[in-house]
Amino acid sequence: MRYDRDGFPVPPGFEPMPATPDRDGSAPRRGRSWPAWKRLVLLGLVAGVLLPAIVLPEAAPLVRQLVVGWSLERAAACEARDDVRGAVVEVGRALRWHGVDAELLCLRAMLRLEDRDAPGALDDAEAAAAAAPLSPQPLRVRALARVVLGDADAALADASQVVSLATPGDADALNFRAYVRALVAREVPEALADVEAAIVAVGEAPPELLDTRGYILFLAGRTQEAIDQLNLAIDGMQQQRRQLTLLAGRMDRDELARRLRTFDHGLAVMLHHRAQACEKAGLVEQAKQDFELAKKKGFDPSRGIM
Repeated sequence: MRYDRDGFPVPPGFEPMPATPDRDGSAPRRGRSWPAWKRLVLLGLVAGVLLPAIVLPEAAPLVRQLVVGWSLERAAACEARDDVRGAVVEVGRALRWHGVDAELLCLRAMLRLEDRDAPGALDDAEAAAAAAPLSPQPLRVRALARVVLGDADAALADASQVVSLATPGDADALNFRAYVRALVAREVPEALADVEAAIVAVGEAPPELLDTRGYILFLAGRTQEAIDQLNLAIDGMQQQRRQLTLLAGRMDRDELARRLRTFDHGLAVMLHHRAQACEKAGLVEQAKQDFELAKKKGFDPSRGIM
């Protein structure tokens, strides 16, 4: 049984270790001489986890489920600490134990994108799309990876397919296509029509939709309208973030940190959009302040935070 850097068993297979002679010259034993406490831990692991999985076939799915859940918890903790590469490794372990799974592949793809591995993210998104051809999520992830890689045509095709797979008038799908169109600065009138339809569908627009509309208005040359919408989007996002911090004593610290990190990335994007609009409007100081704060909060198109 092979073990990873955390001492956990890594499937599959067994690689025998070379025989090594004892110090007293007696018959050699298999493998290295481990301290007694490590041998006890290993025996406990075999007796408590691996042996039941071998002897009792019905225990194997439980063991697999435990390893997958444990790996995903570690991935979330790594992400909360900004250890994106560590999170990629943990989700990879979950995939090895679980097998091909579109949701896990999409999760790793987004982490790889944030780790500046857009080709790896695209590979995972392709595998997820093959595993779940009727799910829009792999197409969303693949579209973002293609935006980062500069393949605008393919990104737009994926975004349109997301809308095709969704129910008619689905606000989330329409907003996604509108935003991809904005990211590649193509089909701007159609993008504005998409986000307006999305806002009508939900009634009261959340900050994400206001940001999309504001950014598209900026691209359309309607600068003051863009700034007004982006102000509303930023205010709304900051209010949601403050509400989350009120839960600080009532939820897991890693989960809180992960959610705050997501809010900060969203704010970073909105602030960058407002900075662009303010710069175009001649509001130089406000633009400079927004650009700096956006960068501080993580704005980085090369990591998919765009």
